[in-house]
Amino acid sequence: MSDAVAKPEASAAAGGSARASSLARWLISGPPLLYLLVFFAVPTLIMAFAAFRYPGDYGGLAPIFTEDGQLDLTLESFQAVFSSSIYLAIFLKSLLYALITTLVCIAMAYPVALLIARSPRKWRNLLVLLVILPFWSNFLIRIYAWMIILGPQSLFTRGLNAVLGTFGFEPVSLLYSAFAVIVGLVYVHLPFMVLPLYANLEKHDPALLDAAQDLGANAWQRFWRITFPLSLPGVVAGSALVFIPALGIFAVSDILGGTDGIMIGNVIKQQFLESRDWPFGSVLSVMLTVAALAAAGLAALLARPRRRAA
Repeated sequence: MSDAVAKPEASAAAGGSARASSLARWLISGPPLLYLLVFFAVPTLIMAFAAFRYPGDYGGLAPIFTEDGQLDLTLESFQAVFSSSIYLAIFLKSLLYALITTLVCIAMAYPVALLIARSPRKWRNLLVLLVILPFWSNFLIRIYAWMIILGPQSLFTRGLNAVLGTFGFEPVSLLYSAFAVIVGLVYVHLPFMVLPLYANLEKHDPALLDAAQDLGANAWQRFWRITFPLSLPGVVAGSALVFIPALGIFAVSDILGGTDGIMIGNVIKQQFLESRDWPFGSVLSVMLTVAALAAAGLAALLARPRRRAA
């Protein structure tokens, strides 16, 4: 009799525990999912739908229904994008800038992250703080500071032109050029590469390097055969954090690049705020979103652990 009573009680307790666990999961994952739905999924769907609409007579969007109540949609904005090579060229240039920025950030961030990871533990927090210290100041102020550094009358530019003149080269203008845009992009996104690399390198087991050294491997071999392969997840994560925002940013190229450094983000901003051709800007935004999602998917695919066949 007691066993018969105990079984329903145990079943009810298990059911209550399952419901509590499910509720806890929803309470944890619900707010982030709601945030992504409201601030990413819904705006993306609105933007994608706007790409099929006509521009309004005075900017914005034309009415979605005609006077006779029919749905008024068109592919004219898509045709305008793909019929002109200039937008494809700007998009490819933006991809190139983002790729160069990512590669330069890897080359510059890896030694810094490795230095922090191998520093005494009491200094690591301070070094990480120095990496994120630029975030304490306003983004635009830091970009405008580069206008002074790269300006024609700056000490850096005059010193560089003096060195070039010594070797018989013509003076160069650094500001309002592709070089200035790359410098600004690297400066802005470099911490996003250092932090994932440091988080990965800090977890490496030093015993692996000691074992490789005992087997006769030199420092270069230990790095390429142990440290770098183990750090690839950090490299992939940092590359995604740098490449995706660098692809769509417009403030850096707008301030430092001028007309020569225009990127796809500048064209999208121009279509929405100046030309007020929202359908055309939405098409470009959809293209940029697809490229960013493709980059994120590739990063997730590369970050998956590779299983080697026995």
